[in-house]
Amino acid sequence: MIEHKRLQEWVEEIARMCLPDEIVWCDGSDREYQQMVRLMIQTGTAIPLNPFKRPNSIYIRSDPGDVARVEDRTFICSKSKEEAGPTNNWADPEEMKRLLGGLFKGSMKGRALYVIPYRMGPQGSPIAKVGVELTDSPYVVTNMHVMARVSGKVFEEMDPEEEFVRGLHSVGAPLEPGAADSAWPCNAQHKYICHFPETREIWSFGSGYGGNALLGKKCHSLRIASVQARDEGWMAEHMLILKLTNPKGQIRYICGAFPSACGKTNLAMLRFSIPGWKAETIGDDIAWMKFGPDGRLYAINPENGFFGVAPGTSLKSNLNALLTTATSSIFTNCALTPDNDIWWEGMTDDEPEELIDWLRRPWKPGCGRPAAHPNARFTTPARQCPVIASDWEDPAGVPIDAILVGGRRATVIPLVTEAFDWEHGTFLASIMSSETTFAAAGKVGRVRRDPMAMLPFCGYHMGDYFAHWLKIGTVTERSKLPKIYYVNWFRQDSNGKFLWPGFGENSRVLKWVFERCGGTGEAVDSPIGRLPTPNALDMSGLDLAPDVLEELLSVDVEGWLAEVPTIREHYEQFGNRLPKALERQLLLLEERLRKAAR
Repeated sequence: MIEHKRLQEWVEEIARMCLPDEIVWCDGSDREYQQMVRLMIQTGTAIPLNPFKRPNSIYIRSDPGDVARVEDRTFICSKSKEEAGPTNNWADPEEMKRLLGGLFKGSMKGRALYVIPYRMGPQGSPIAKVGVELTDSPYVVTNMHVMARVSGKVFEEMDPEEEFVRGLHSVGAPLEPGAADSAWPCNAQHKYICHFPETREIWSFGSGYGGNALLGKKCHSLRIASVQARDEGWMAEHMLILKLTNPKGQIRYICGAFPSACGKTNLAMLRFSIPGWKAETIGDDIAWMKFGPDGRLYAINPENGFFGVAPGTSLKSNLNALLTTATSSIFTNCALTPDNDIWWEGMTDDEPEELIDWLRRPWKPGCGRPAAHPNARFTTPARQCPVIASDWEDPAGVPIDAILVGGRRATVIPLVTEAFDWEHGTFLASIMSSETTFAAAGKVGRVRRDPMAMLPFCGYHMGDYFAHWLKIGTVTERSKLPKIYYVNWFRQDSNGKFLWPGFGENSRVLKWVFERCGGTGEAVDSPIGRLPTPNALDMSGLDLAPDVLEELLSVDVEGWLAEVPTIREHYEQFGNRLPKALERQLLLLEERLRKAAR
């Protein structure tokens, strides 16, 4: 047991409410991880995979009603509705605590209460934070082992009065004495993922899946951390972190904000298609950034593993991800091969002749249904990545030179645009849009504005979040701020064919970004920002017609003018909390476009 009075008192309070059969204090050891795996195998939750093909790995199927984040059941329980803002579901914290108190009462009967102390970020980092998750799910324990740095020692490093994030989770399925457990216990009728920003608490009930239950993931690292970052003057962002090295050995670090299933993990593990250049991974999903003594923004990856979308991950799209998952990984809602390995759509060029799909049904090519769920996941340790950077756990973090933002758009948005300055970059990030995916519940393919890829993850009023970005831009010298780029790998022609090959070829854009950060790399001003000149992108070895590249780098003036009213409508929802600077940027954009149209 951990010697921490406030933690012990909280655990005892929760135990009195949830009535578990026992309390288990997790220590983060491999022995503990294997115990949880054996328990899940015994209860039918997990299937051990072929040890010759996928050693120390397990396969899990969730309940069909518990397969993704449930944004409509996710709440920000700030003291006022205004503080939560228009993009969040708000609930009164006292009323929600009363409702949840009734649901959590006795919810862990027949189960263990696992106490998971974890650190988000490398040991000794001034950017790292500590949290504790209480859960009744062995699945959560194993995934948290991979995704965070679980250890009882995290509390030895902190002052007893220091703040820590408190997360409470239950699958909401108490067991009566002698009753058989289900393979995936959950409570489909009552799902709540609730955040209490002022008290740094997370209460999650009913779902056992992904970010709904792994409370160190989006709940802590973004929704609660974004509030901490605002209050303390740093940044908690939904961003990958990538290390780039040119043939001369010069190094630059970039972050990238992209909505789920828009190529973020692929970019984080990119293989450079240009000889002599190298890309290495720092993180694939979250970046916490603070100013260093030199006035630059330094970033850490607070996570310890990757929780990636499996379908579409292939030798072509992300070889390094596949190599990372070769051992010691957890696969959820994929398909199962006859020899006890996993498969998902897009994994191989040829489909297997037979599979067992994620719903336990026989599957053959042409049967008319997917074998894996579109939001099937792999959970795998970051240290196993073949291109993990040697400094990925540097406590000081890495200095960020550039920030990419972008989404999935078939038209209008060029391949890459450099912002004029930090304020203009904040504007571009605030209007970025993408098509919705299976990673979030709801309609697929609908275009929505997703500022900084934080729409589902910002823990407070997004107008204030924009203001925080703008404030960050005033803390240091302009020359020390990262440059901001708006990218779009997904432009299509009139027949729906992608114009840009993407995947490893995105490195050609990164090379230009690298050069721009070093004061080289040619660019030309346009109404929407700075674009590469026709010869600025290294196209050696790539068979791309000149007219296609011209289209990728052109400004669709009429298309952008049509965007202006939708941007204005997007901004209207933030009312008087929308920073005046962004209103001004929109007016300036419209003026430049109308001038170009004449």
